[in-house]
Amino acid sequence: MTTANYHVAVVGATGAVGQQMLKTLEERQFPIASLKLLSSKRSAGKKVTFKGEEYTVEEATPEAFEGVQVALFSAGGSVSKALAPEAVKRGAIVVDNTSAFRMDPTVPLVVPEVNEADLKDHNGIIANPNCSTIQMVVALEPIREKYGLKKVIVSTYQAVSGAGLEAIEEMKQQTRDILDGKEFTPQILPVSGDKKHYQIAFNAVPQIDLFQDNGYTFEEMKMINETKKIMHMANLEVAATCVRLPVETGHSESVYIETEQGGASVQELKDLLAQAPGITLQDDPANQVYPLASECVGKNDVFVGRIRHDLNRDNGYHMWIVSDNLLKGAAWNSVQIAESLVKLGLLS
Repeated sequence: MTTANYHVAVVGATGAVGQQMLKTLEERQFPIASLKLLSSKRSAGKKVTFKGEEYTVEEATPEAFEGVQVALFSAGGSVSKALAPEAVKRGAIVVDNTSAFRMDPTVPLVVPEVNEADLKDHNGIIANPNCSTIQMVVALEPIREKYGLKKVIVSTYQAVSGAGLEAIEEMKQQTRDILDGKEFTPQILPVSGDKKHYQIAFNAVPQIDLFQDNGYTFEEMKMINETKKIMHMANLEVAATCVRLPVETGHSESVYIETEQGGASVQELKDLLAQAPGITLQDDPANQVYPLASECVGKNDVFVGRIRHDLNRDNGYHMWIVSDNLLKGAAWNSVQIAESLVKLGLLS
């Protein structure tokens, strides 16, 4: 990659995504000269091990970013809004994993397999897209490049880890309570800050994030708007329905697309995706081979299968897309962006 080493900070180092970021930095052997682990005041003082060395987590303050060159943020939108500009002022490039800056026209929203070149236009902050958006655009970009893209309709089947560690624990506890015949009161899902809470164990909940005035949830609008921005296609037709399932890790998506050019065979799409970066094709229906959430955990790739022609439209295709939402959907994409900054010579 390069012989230079960089001064790196991870904000939200004790959270689920922060932990995955550290694991990914270690696995990828990202060139680190020094590492700062930052978090809320509540988590400051905790010990975290990285490459066999123990680090003490510090409180994230503006001054903590002195001397930092790359700051990976995953500590919530309010933290990013308050501290990302402070990090930039002190010379850091921020890769932000929250929704705080995603739709800011001055901030590139980047999935390296799709729009790595957008990194050249950053003003200090780069946004990491929503987990469900990332895996979908990775799978669609090779098709868009070769055959064009007119329409996308996606239904997601999202893991509870996307709602945090407390949501995972709620799902597990509810499952135990139901199996033991005990009463329980849902507290967190679908949205901790909303008026009502519903059972997630043995259920499918068609709400992720808060409802907007147009009847779509914020998660659905994120997928719609982010896809258009990443692909530079303001007029692309996109619709989304996002559903939470009692799965711990791994988002699954059923996606219908219409291409500009019809007539491509299913085999041509399979061949195209099999060669595309960041994609593993798992598509052999005769032998029941297709992507599964349970099999994607801990893997960086996006898995694609069940590719088939629409029965009514020559330019219509259906597919099934699965990925680890904590890795490609968050930590790995963030580290990939940092690697791309190094590769493109954008880190001083």
